[in-house]
Amino acid sequence: MFTYFRYKGLRIKTCVVNKLLINAVCNFFSNLTPKPFPTREGEQKSQPLSVAGRGLERGFKNKSRITLITLRQSPFIQISWRSIQRFLPILFAVSFTAVVLLNNFSPANAQISSSPRQEIRGVWLTNNDFDIMKYQAKVQETMAQLRRLNFNTVYPVVWNDGYTKYPSAVAQQLGIPFFFKGAEGQDVIADIITQSRRQGLLAIPWFEFGFMVPLTSELASAHPNWLTQKQDGTQTSITAAGEVAWFNPFHPEVQKFITDLVVEIISKYNADGIQFDDHMSLPVDFGYDSYTIKLYTDETGNPPPTNPQAQAWVQWRADKITAFMLRLNQAVKQIKPNAIFSVSPNYYDFAYKFQLQDWLNWVRLGIVDELVMQVYRNDLEAFTSQITRPEIIETKQYIPTGIGIMAGLRNRPVSLPQIQSQVQAAQQRGLGAVFFYYESLWDYAPEPVAQRQAGFLAVFSNPVLRDTSQFTRRKPTFDTLTVPLYTKGSVSQPGRGYFLEVSVAGDRPKRVLLDTGSAGLRVPKEFLGNVPIRKTGQIVKEVLSDGTILEGELVYTTMSIGLIATEEPIPVQVVTSRKCTPQKPNCSAKTNTPFSGIIGVNYSERTLPYNPLRKLPGNLSNGLIVTGNGGSNNNGSLTLGLTAKNREGFKMTSLKQQPAIDGIPGNRWDSRLIGVCLTISGSSIKNNCNTRMVTDTRAKNGFVEFKSASLAGKLKPGSLRGENTVKVAIPKILDYSLVPGNRDGFNLWNINISPKAEYPIFVNSGIGFFDKYDVLFDSINGQQGFRIRS
Repeated sequence: MFTYFRYKGLRIKTCVVNKLLINAVCNFFSNLTPKPFPTREGEQKSQPLSVAGRGLERGFKNKSRITLITLRQSPFIQISWRSIQRFLPILFAVSFTAVVLLNNFSPANAQISSSPRQEIRGVWLTNNDFDIMKYQAKVQETMAQLRRLNFNTVYPVVWNDGYTKYPSAVAQQLGIPFFFKGAEGQDVIADIITQSRRQGLLAIPWFEFGFMVPLTSELASAHPNWLTQKQDGTQTSITAAGEVAWFNPFHPEVQKFITDLVVEIISKYNADGIQFDDHMSLPVDFGYDSYTIKLYTDETGNPPPTNPQAQAWVQWRADKITAFMLRLNQAVKQIKPNAIFSVSPNYYDFAYKFQLQDWLNWVRLGIVDELVMQVYRNDLEAFTSQITRPEIIETKQYIPTGIGIMAGLRNRPVSLPQIQSQVQAAQQRGLGAVFFYYESLWDYAPEPVAQRQAGFLAVFSNPVLRDTSQFTRRKPTFDTLTVPLYTKGSVSQPGRGYFLEVSVAGDRPKRVLLDTGSAGLRVPKEFLGNVPIRKTGQIVKEVLSDGTILEGELVYTTMSIGLIATEEPIPVQVVTSRKCTPQKPNCSAKTNTPFSGIIGVNYSERTLPYNPLRKLPGNLSNGLIVTGNGGSNNNGSLTLGLTAKNREGFKMTSLKQQPAIDGIPGNRWDSRLIGVCLTISGSSIKNNCNTRMVTDTRAKNGFVEFKSASLAGKLKPGSLRGENTVKVAIPKILDYSLVPGNRDGFNLWNINISPKAEYPIFVNSGIGFFDKYDVLFDSINGQQGFRIRS
């Protein structure tokens, strides 16, 4: 094993060997070739490598050090064996000096440059390990040994079996005073964290049991309403930890308890982070308790499906767990912004389908700072197939990513070659390794302790320290995101519409009407949550195309779509008054139907508020695609963020750029398309290509607006009839036609005569247009695209 240090301009290469292993003495001859000295930027400074651990000390009492020197020199200089023989006295003198100098270094003070990708080299400290970790001397020895073997992270368990491994005020308040104490009465977790830091190791407490709890535990017995169940009333499942029950992850009291414990750990120990494994989840068969059934029914209008693997039911529960993890992350980061929020799940397909653990979404949302995927396989091919999955390739682009590797169990040891081959397979793909568990690294193994420890040193041949300064709150990494558009709003809404679920000011999501014909978020006061709102006192007014006037105060607050929040507070109109214009007395306000809210996603803003999608993070703000539902009762969809892939198949037309307005970010575009050709059968309108058109999801019915009655000719205001076939076309872009009838929102078209109209002929294609075309809005390039639906 080699390490390097600098001494008076020389690059010293030190090898720690044993006389019995003299064949491995650094491969002497292969090291005679001069090696370039690293540049200052990439220079590796390392600590000495002493004989690793008590096992090696027992096995090799008589040890020697051999030190080789590689001088910085020209590549044209040739070194011969005769020349080396001449310098042997000098070499051994420098070797002796190096030994003296190096042995005066300590791991805590060694200066080692951290790897750019901060390779994870960790081990879990389990319940089994705590039988020996209860001794302070053993903890000190363990951390020093791990440091000598170039590990850099430990994950001590702090929560399992319904108990904490530390003195917890949160647990004590709930009547659970028991916790694990050390042999000297010490706080074992505090001891582990202290000793880890002295050795330059990260200590990330491991929240092992997550939502899992023994049914017979005091906590489960005291709070039976916290438990969830299967359809048949069964409250337990069989796991590797035995028969256990599950806390209901959707229950607010459960969420508060878990959050309080996690916050306590971060606060009490100033821990480097917190880790959750595959038990921060819920088996797919669970969720049929009375609380969850009511919650699901209230939000969806239907009881949970009898099939626990029904797609909508799986997604609803997974999304609820994801929402909780987002809030948990925020609670942790509020206390310690650089705390590592780590997760250690199963592979994604299994985790999502059977454990409702959508961890890939957690990564993309910026919730996760570190991922360690458990891959406990004996076969190398099976192991490799798991660590090359697309979600791992994606994840490692953004965060340190490692693989959980089985080091052995008491009754099932794992050979050293298997461990080494798996670590090397991970390292070759830029992945770290975390071993389950400490005691099985060498104490329960088929090889001697010394051989095992030397084997770990072989795969971790160089020191790699980890720096927590980079673990600040991450932004979402989605390039694109598709969310459903619902046919019904949160409040009673007559006729068809496309409704988008949004959360305003931290309130629970509510469905507001998606409007591609206007800009700005406008909601009733009761849609606001409890997040602070900045009031402006400014009253703004918006006149909708049907003649509805909306009035209310302009405020600034946050908005979320799904779990994606705007990067900063956005302007929102809090509507307090609705009325009709004199010209259109039969507007939507006349019916006194409760206002469902409107989210205008057009980019032709005239004033505040502007399109709120402009403030979504990253690529999600660069445009959108609306996909209709074909006139069915199925949901449509809204795609946020344009990519080369999701732009495929669209025919594009350019929009006219508008002057910038102070306070509105980005470019403004006139989305009223020009050069549109209109034909209406049975009238004088024959391929009139000077028509303007807007595609508008807010208008239930399409309509044509004429500035004068003479332009309309024989057509009279009101609904078009079946003989008045409508054709709307943009050459080489779209060719849309329909036969007017009486199907609301699909083929009902109206004629308006408006002397005050801005254009001679103006078409609002209405919501029916989206039954035949997907429509793309490009806010960056000022384009609108159309893709006919098959």
